[in-house]
Amino acid sequence: MTSFDIDRADGIGVIRPQGRLNMVSAPQFAKAVQDLVADGCARLIVDLSATGFVDSSGLGALVASLKVARQAGGDLRLAATTPQIDTVLQLTNLDKVLQPSPTVDAARALL
Repeated sequence: MTSFDIDRADGIGVIRPQGRLNMVSAPQFAKAVQDLVADGCARLIVDLSATGFVDSSGLGALVASLKVARQAGGDLRLAATTPQIDTVLQLTNLDKVLQPSPTVDAARALL
């Protein structure tokens, strides 16, 4: 089962999925993002350092979350992607859209 740690600081929300971001956990992830944005936190970082696997449903949730954040006047960045996630992002060209950063601090500097 995937869990989500959520931190907020300086108007930026950091979501850390732990486990797999797949068709089972993607709806929970999307709900967590929607809740953050509804609470006024539209600048988001998804820390994927503890996420071992992302499938197409997980990618869909990330793209949908980017859209939710941008519609609220914010943005979403990925941080600390694993080699598997980097490969999936590159194969789908989503690395250009989701713009991963090596660390949470590097992603924070871009928001």
